[in-house]
Amino acid sequence: MKQLSSLFLVSLLSGATTLGAYKLFIEKDNRNSIVTTSSNSFGRTVGLNGETVDFTSAAENAVHSVVHVKNVSVRTVYNPILEYFYGTRGGQQQEQVGTGSGVIISEDGYIVTNNHVIKDATELEVTLNNNKSYKAKLIGTDSKMDIALLKIDADEKLPYSAFADSDAVKVGEWVLAVGNPYNLNSTVTAGIVSAKARNLDTRGIQSFIQTDAAVNPGNSGGALVNTRGELIGINTMISSPTGSYAGYSFAVPSNITRKIIEDLMEFGNVQRGILGVEGGELNSKVSQEIGIDDTEGFYVEKVTKNSGAEKAGLKTGDIIKKLDNQKVSSYAELSGYINSKRPDDKVQVTFVRDGKIKVVPVTLVKKELINTEFKGLELEDIEASDKKKYRIDYGVKIKDVTSDALKPYYDQLKGNIILKVDNQKATDVETVSAFLNRKGEDKSVNIQMINRLGQVMQIIIQ
Repeated sequence: MKQLSSLFLVSLLSGATTLGAYKLFIEKDNRNSIVTTSSNSFGRTVGLNGETVDFTSAAENAVHSVVHVKNVSVRTVYNPILEYFYGTRGGQQQEQVGTGSGVIISEDGYIVTNNHVIKDATELEVTLNNNKSYKAKLIGTDSKMDIALLKIDADEKLPYSAFADSDAVKVGEWVLAVGNPYNLNSTVTAGIVSAKARNLDTRGIQSFIQTDAAVNPGNSGGALVNTRGELIGINTMISSPTGSYAGYSFAVPSNITRKIIEDLMEFGNVQRGILGVEGGELNSKVSQEIGIDDTEGFYVEKVTKNSGAEKAGLKTGDIIKKLDNQKVSSYAELSGYINSKRPDDKVQVTFVRDGKIKVVPVTLVKKELINTEFKGLELEDIEASDKKKYRIDYGVKIKDVTSDALKPYYDQLKGNIILKVDNQKATDVETVSAFLNRKGEDKSVNIQMINRLGQVMQIIIQ
């Protein structure tokens, strides 16, 4: 277990990355996909006026598609006494075992789980609900959304969960959380959807389904299903001051999960499209401060240069009300819907300008194509080769130096990778851009970076 903050904790278990794979089913939109959407009914929802809610059919379907995931990793433990007296760095290798859950999503053995369940793994093993065990191969991961895709080669067709439309999920709807912790076979808990579009990430890209169904460590990567047994989310977090379930848990919505899986299968990585707006949700206080009457919607403070939003004519001061048919009142709702789309997808944006409702189509652009510029430094996201070369998993690269004041240092700065800005992790261009825009151009910034020789250095830019 690993505590993310005083409130939110992720059940940390372990994993590594790789990629690869092929496609299985062709959908109506001609995209290759291993994901099946089901219209079958596995159970029924009954009102609470004297009758009970029947979860048995949904549970029967779900438990057979939820698996136990065992993660074996090796770490080297150093002896500081030997190092001090003899100058040796030789250490002992120790094997660590972590566990979690996963969900079978195709009959030939593709399994979705959490990235933190398989992190740093040297060996992965999956045990089905019938106690059969198989070695698993890691197909790909998305650490930002905490999703990983595995594959096992079984000697039989496997039961699997079909994806439901998570955008159609309603607050108050009954759900089941199904996990397979500690190799005890599947366990089922029931609850309701407490909220949608919950954001627990400071970068603002996450959009969770919140439920009060009990989820404990070991259930990470398991299924959140509706009363028809359809998959509406992948359980990933609990809200707890103790490490055990204390009232709320969170799941990555099925629409986002499905899109990530399809990207991993088709491209080997996650294709992120962006709308190209920055801002925040409205309420009475914010609306009063900026001098508007509207208290619902997403207020656009800035439109990103060269983005789809700019090309479609969106401007500072516009209030976004809907994306396609999905209501938008927060950045989590906006980013959650956009995260289910790809670059070049078109989204109908409904917004208010000068009291009038307008609708424009916006073509999403690839996130990596959007750079940010601050104090004469043009920044871009780092590539996989940079991560491997410098042994890092985050950072933004200085693509160009445009400031006359910094031109004398052009050769010393260009190509360097920024790790922290004012002690804030430079996770990606979006994160850095949002932080710097809040700070303002007139403030100095303290930057920690790695130069092209791999040396860590620190500078202050006025």
